[in-house]
Amino acid sequence: MTPTADPATTRLDTRVPFPDQRRERILTTLRTEGRADATAIALELGVTNETVRKDLVALEQLGLIKRVHGGAVPVGRLTYEPPVASRTAFTEEKTRIAAAALRHLPAAGSVLIDAGSTTSRFADLFPRDRAMSVYTNTLSIALALMDSPLLTIYTLGGRVRPVTSAEVDDWAARALADINVDVAFLGASAVSLDRGLTTPDAAEAAVKRLMCASARRRILLADHSKFGRVSNWRHAGLADIDLVLTDDGIEPQMLESLRSAGVEVETV
Repeated sequence: MTPTADPATTRLDTRVPFPDQRRERILTTLRTEGRADATAIALELGVTNETVRKDLVALEQLGLIKRVHGGAVPVGRLTYEPPVASRTAFTEEKTRIAAAALRHLPAAGSVLIDAGSTTSRFADLFPRDRAMSVYTNTLSIALALMDSPLLTIYTLGGRVRPVTSAEVDDWAARALADINVDVAFLGASAVSLDRGLTTPDAAEAAVKRLMCASARRRILLADHSKFGRVSNWRHAGLADIDLVLTDDGIEPQMLESLRSAGVEVETV
């Protein structure tokens, strides 16, 4: 008799075809088990051993793991941060979240848009028929909005991180100290009940903290894969967020726990 597949594994098999997700799964295994077996990872993800080998080579080149016979062991930090432009996973979900975020735009006034793949999609859908001030720390988002004469676009300045195109460090911090916006649309690399919102980079975390402080209303845009995870640097607690927008792929238990903790969550 063929054994029944575990539902969590079955879901992962069908929803983790992309390199960035495979590599994050390898790192998750290393975080929880202290070692990743290449054959077991290949079976779990439904890919070949050669595919997993290439993933291990890529992670080793980033200094995140050490390859050993049959798999890998951790080295240093265990957070993989792919470039925003390459984050093609859950595109449909991110588009739904971005579209839902449009309903929370003020009729006029000012907004702040954080770096991230979902917030970038939000910028792509941003209406061009109203006068509004838009602040962002992300060059690609500013450029995406430049075609509207009704929008006034401000960037924060500072050092640009190539991975996310986000402006960070002192210039960005000084700009945020003088900014007050109606709504901030924020991103996060990971969201957990215990640690709140976290991200791999300390400089981006510092800017994200100031973004929260500068906004009257704070809305998190995050697909379901971000929940139940913790990255290196904490930049907000769940109590700091007024609304979480995510997709209906979020685990029911996580959704219930968030709402029980007093977090307003809208799923799309």
